[in-house]
Amino acid sequence: MLYELIGIVRPGNLAEVKEIVLTAGQLILQKKGVIRGVSNWGVFLLPKATSLHQMRHHTGHYFAMRFDSSVQTQEAIRNMLALDPRMIRHTSVKLGDGKLETMSRFGAPTWSA
Repeated sequence: MLYELIGIVRPGNLAEVKEIVLTAGQLILQKKGVIRGVSNWGVFLLPKATSLHQMRHHTGHYFAMRFDSSVQTQEAIRNMLALDPRMIRHTSVKLGDGKLETMSRFGAPTWSA
């Protein structure tokens, strides 16, 4: 299945973002998945202030990753990100209906900031 993961990491240290993306990518590859694209969106204001781990966040560093993997791999990534205290929010969305001809239309992620 083709998934898109959008994550928000606490801002201030780009190395933390790289480490989280690297860890998620390694988990996908270990479980026989394929990474289709990674995009660094940068630091933006959150839609509303969020309290997490006894800290109040107003901004976050956004990133996006597209990958093909099994449902179990996607659940493992979700669990890993939920336990990471550097993450503010994350979400995964399944793209397409699982058929090859539908998924091939999505192509590489194109975002403009």
